[in-house]
Amino acid sequence: MDNRSVVVDPTLTERLVLRQTQLRSPHHDELVVQVKAVSLNRGEVRMAYNYADAGWQPGWDFAGVVERAADNGAGPKPGERVVGMVSNGAWAQRVIAPVDAVAVLPAGVTFEQAATLPVAGLTALHALRQGGLILGRNVLITGATGGVGDYAIQLARHSGARTTAHIRRPDQKSFVAECGADDFAIGERLSEAARPNAPYDLIIESVGGQVLADALTMLTEGGVCVNFGVSESSQVTFDAASFFRTGRARLYGLILFAELKSVEPASIGLALLARMIQDGKLRPHISVVAGWEKVAEVAQQLIDRKYPGKAVLAVG
Repeated sequence: MDNRSVVVDPTLTERLVLRQTQLRSPHHDELVVQVKAVSLNRGEVRMAYNYADAGWQPGWDFAGVVERAADNGAGPKPGERVVGMVSNGAWAQRVIAPVDAVAVLPAGVTFEQAATLPVAGLTALHALRQGGLILGRNVLITGATGGVGDYAIQLARHSGARTTAHIRRPDQKSFVAECGADDFAIGERLSEAARPNAPYDLIIESVGGQVLADALTMLTEGGVCVNFGVSESSQVTFDAASFFRTGRARLYGLILFAELKSVEPASIGLALLARMIQDGKLRPHISVVAGWEKVAEVAQQLIDRKYPGKAVLAVG
């Protein structure tokens, strides 16, 4: 079936371009979705820029309308509005997805709102679950102006935690305050900025480098640091003595696609998050909305940290 998708072209400076592609036939447990909106994540953009071969089709998050239901009869039916995720190829007019990676949208949730949920929302959800019951607990979130950080702050607040948001600059304070952060750690060095509110029962960390090293010295006994990214550096030198002497402290490496295989399928978490938007308990912060023909421009803005929250592309 003819399709139009964003593909990688290493011969172009911008690397991302719209091209005609072919959509394969779905398996018996997969459906076909006509995509209406997608969102961008730093990981997939970096993959497209640094590692992907010519012709690779990026994209994890999508929202749209079911065009063809799964042959096995499971999952959403034709015409239903859905949100979902795939391992690649979501930035396209049509996408094929397993039924357990797709959830039906409540009537009050827009395609643009829904498209922000899969990777950012589910990563935040699974990271917070590593802390167990966090009612009344002390939670630190680094990279707090990103999509995951935004959702993590909101979900932690609704779970009854006291949340400290780590940001690099004072001008970012208003954004994380709007997300619901209780306290703020401002500055490049986490050891200086976040120490006053330490120790933390749960740290959600995505910067790596010195920030991760500092975070490992700020846990309570039995506390956990969940690391899901390395936006600063993948090389970390930390005070091992301080870490193990805390007692029962853990460093947990989170890869979302692994969580979805071993913990629960994406459909369950997506349905939960979509209901929270419907009920006014969760608010997607969308800084950029553009047509998907501007994918290269918006992707570069994401890498350059030109906006907080999420960027959404409307697929025509």
